[in-house]
Amino acid sequence: MQIVRSSEELASARRAIEGKLALVPTMGALHAGHMALLDEARRRGDKVAATIFVNPTQFGANEDFGRYPRREGEDARMLEAAGCDLLWMPSQADIYPQGYSTTVHVARVSERWEGEARPGHFDGVATVVAKLLMSVRPDVALFGEKDFQQLVVIRRMVEDLNIPVEIVAVPTVREEDGLALSSRNAYLSAEDRERAAALPRALDYARRAILDGTQVRMALDTGRKMLVEAGFSRIDYFALVDAATLEPLEPLESAKGQMRLIAAGAIGATRLIDNLALDVPAAHG
Repeated sequence: MQIVRSSEELASARRAIEGKLALVPTMGALHAGHMALLDEARRRGDKVAATIFVNPTQFGANEDFGRYPRREGEDARMLEAAGCDLLWMPSQADIYPQGYSTTVHVARVSERWEGEARPGHFDGVATVVAKLLMSVRPDVALFGEKDFQQLVVIRRMVEDLNIPVEIVAVPTVREEDGLALSSRNAYLSAEDRERAAALPRALDYARRAILDGTQVRMALDTGRKMLVEAGFSRIDYFALVDAATLEPLEPLESAKGQMRLIAAGAIGATRLIDNLALDVPAAHG
């Protein structure tokens, strides 16, 4: 695996790559969820590239940028073992040089949910992903469904800016108790880790209840109650949304196409997010 650390090195390495290139952008602290992205990248590309960059512009003032786990050596070994061909680890100055003053804002799909809970977050995400895509110039880029709103924002941005890349979603990888894999899970105490499994359970309950005909509002209210009873100190949202627009669907009378149950909340000092797909064959109230 070739490791490059500057835009100049990246440009040279990219010119040498022949065939279809698949990219997996990451912030490091890799786990099995990232490896699932690498597996899919190998299936979709002749060559696989990855990036590791902890992006400061997507962290809020009171968030965990300073303590976000950084372990370049271990991450690089994992990527190489997974069949990665090229790893780009740019510096902050390389991505945001002195005087940098451009931000990418994706209206509407970035403004609810995570956008309300974390103001400015998606501007940071969209800006850095746009730079990574334009620098690496992959044919396909892979993102996990766990960060579902991020996925929707990136797809909208790529379409709006005519960036020539296919965006592929990879299903969420979960622990045995259903908790979605996340680098932030490492922050959970043993007790909080056990309680955190209530998040996927609550989403699954709401999904099954709605499919069984329970009114959406009742199903969502019960899901929120399950989180409170499990020890979540804050619930930022627990909602059913249109999978393309992220607009809330309550009731379902006008719902069409694919839907998503999305949730975010804090347990202990750690904020977790998750989501589940939901397709309802007939209208519900």
